[in-house]
Amino acid sequence: MAVKVQIPIVLRNLTKGVSEVDVDGGSVIDMINHLEKNYPGIKERICEGDKLRRFVNVFVNEEDIRYLKGSDTPLKDGDQISIIPAIAGGGV
Repeated sequence: MAVKVQIPIVLRNLTKGVSEVDVDGGSVIDMINHLEKNYPGIKERICEGDKLRRFVNVFVNEEDIRYLKGSDTPLKDGDQISIIPAIAGGGV
């Protein structure tokens, strides 16, 4: 089962500049583990163990997984996944 994953700019050095990759995964954490197999180092940038870092947001078909089943959110063939690191900003 393949899903499409949008890779943010800050992680594209791990995907050789590719902005979208196809990976397998029955759940979000499975998808992350498959990403790690194909692009070593990516998991440690977005996870602590098997938990997403708190500053990383993941969306499945534009739905925030925090309001679904978190990293256990099931995936189906053709789902669109977006990994979005939170950006902190300063004042004016």
